[in-house]
Amino acid sequence: MIALVDCNNFYVSCERVFDPSLRGKPVGVLSNNDGCVIARSQEIKDLGVAMGMPAFKIEGALRRQCILLSSNYALYGDMSRRVVDTLREFAPAVEVYSIDECFLDLAGMAPAGLDAHCRRLRHTVMRHTGIPVGVGVATSRTLAKIANHQAKKDPRADGVHVLEADSAATRALLQRLPVTEVWGVAGRTAARLGQLGIESAWQLREADPKHIRRHFSVVLERTVRELRGESCIRLDDVGAPRERIMTSRSFGRPTDDLAQLRQAVRAHAGRGAEKLRGQGSVARALLVFLKTNKHRQDLPQHHPSLVVPLARPSDDSLEIVATATRALARIYRPGHQYMKAGVMLLDIADKASLQQDLFAVDDGKKERNQRLMDTLDAINQKHGRGALSLGKTSVDAAWQLKCEHRTSRYTTRWDELPIARL
Repeated sequence: MIALVDCNNFYVSCERVFDPSLRGKPVGVLSNNDGCVIARSQEIKDLGVAMGMPAFKIEGALRRQCILLSSNYALYGDMSRRVVDTLREFAPAVEVYSIDECFLDLAGMAPAGLDAHCRRLRHTVMRHTGIPVGVGVATSRTLAKIANHQAKKDPRADGVHVLEADSAATRALLQRLPVTEVWGVAGRTAARLGQLGIESAWQLREADPKHIRRHFSVVLERTVRELRGESCIRLDDVGAPRERIMTSRSFGRPTDDLAQLRQAVRAHAGRGAEKLRGQGSVARALLVFLKTNKHRQDLPQHHPSLVVPLARPSDDSLEIVATATRALARIYRPGHQYMKAGVMLLDIADKASLQQDLFAVDDGKKERNQRLMDTLDAINQKHGRGALSLGKTSVDAAWQLKCEHRTSRYTTRWDELPIARL
């Protein structure tokens, strides 16, 4: 059996752990640069605030009712890690699917004990972290997703739903569920399925897998089989290393200052290298890009990019940052107000299986840099991302995110620890 554990309104729940006064109130968390709503409490949903709604459109009486917070990714990332650490006590294998979702391998557990086991899990996560979760259990990942949805939406489930693939209750559930709600079925695919008369999850389950594969894809064929209770994708497939790693963001305000752009590119390149090391990979090339504001046609436009090969496949922040900085110097054009910069790491390969260059000269630098990267990662893991970085970074630089309503990074910054008063 496979369980999907999904944190409820995760970003808002993290904020409520450290500020109980937010409980029961309409709370929204904003995207980078405080642009639009990316997380909502149930209370703010009930007021009609939609996902993705621009913050500036929440005005008047509605704005006075809502509490809008800037995203606090340092806090959310650390709380996610704490949730995962707790989940590892309840399953031999845990695969992190996203910042607020994990798949658990419950193979070998007696079916009669699954519900009680998942309720203990849910209680323990709440007690250890303060984060409420829903748990869906089934024989496949796709059905576990559906079970998790049911665990959250059905008050009788009380946060846990164990779904039996061939039961009458499951059939009724799949018949009610629109095919658009099935994991992995996007809008265009759903429209094509609708033309074939397939509008519910049950109708997709009953479709001929060979016909689906021939007219759609092997991926959708797997979905059909998964809806029948057949596990077609291994748990460890979820955590497969990414083939590309992109790190970028829009600036808090536009800038044409090369020094500030250099800081931004260094930060993105360093973060990308950190992600490489996290998944045990190396990159053979990178792309650096800049963008002006396309909506300001009254200003000069410039959207350059450049792909540069690395001297050798690498996960070394020093090498990747230096290469990205040189690429920036080649594409930068003075007199343009840039609104975004980014770095994409390309041609990614598994570090462990990489064939070594027999003719490469190794004077010990590679080993020294590896020790340095290990130390860099260890310090940032202990004290919070960005505690130690390469090069000087200005706190108030234009490229830094605008986050006027960010709460404290309670769990990763010594100077932002919550104060308890007796």
